[in-house]
Amino acid sequence: MPRSVHLLIIDPQNDFCDLPSSHLPADPVTGRPRQPALPVSGAHADMRRLAAFIDASADALDAITVTLDSHHRLDIAHPIFWRRRDGSDVAPFTPITAAQVRAGDYQPRHLDDLPRTLSYLDELESRGRYTLMVWPLHCEIGTWGHNVHADVHAAYSRWEDQRQLIVRKVPKGTNPWTEHYSALMAEVPDPDDPRSQLNRSLLDALDRADLILVAGEAGSHCVKATVEHLAEYLPGGRLSRVVLLTDCMSPVAGFEDAQAAFIQRMRDLGVQARASTDMARALG
Repeated sequence: MPRSVHLLIIDPQNDFCDLPSSHLPADPVTGRPRQPALPVSGAHADMRRLAAFIDASADALDAITVTLDSHHRLDIAHPIFWRRRDGSDVAPFTPITAAQVRAGDYQPRHLDDLPRTLSYLDELESRGRYTLMVWPLHCEIGTWGHNVHADVHAAYSRWEDQRQLIVRKVPKGTNPWTEHYSALMAEVPDPDDPRSQLNRSLLDALDRADLILVAGEAGSHCVKATVEHLAEYLPGGRLSRVVLLTDCMSPVAGFEDAQAAFIQRMRDLGVQARASTDMARALG
């Protein structure tokens, strides 16, 4: 049995979950049920399975880390930052390239932001990982959508009570000038912002474990980016100790192939992919 097991939960937040009515409280301002901003199909069931896994494996889990997508309302990847050539709004799920900005198809609403915007887009595209995507306003700091899924929160709170250990929370995405899919590093780190740079403290904490279990949302984006960086930067290597809990993650709609390709690439590097129930049995 492994000497040390660390569970890494990526962005298990309300805004990413396709929550049923039982999990939708009323907005005290409008009186209407709150709605997730960027729900991933299957995420609610993923989080229920993850909560069951935490309860079943509590004695075997030596550390739990939860990452939290944490954005300001005004962010380079949110619609409010952008406008079209004619001044109209930019719809969510719009990809924007540096060439389109130079052509005037899209512009930041504050034209003084244009030089920094182009610098970011040029650097992002040169890295070859992503094109800027305008996402719906999501995981705004201080909102219900930023909160952890209720079942997962309840499960890890029981673990904290039982084990007298603290669940580590790691915010990511607070810098409005760069996308931050990975929990370990922003897509374009800001040299003036340590929060956007490689999180060596988290890497070192994970590296101390004999088994690193990974779950969360979405498998096509933030889980993918985090595990890719984990595979690249984990100080001690030995990627066979990394396990993807494949029934505790789902892809953003339209990006199913990206998640499948990611899991296969990780398997090729030695990362394991297992169902949570199988993993719970293995942990005893």
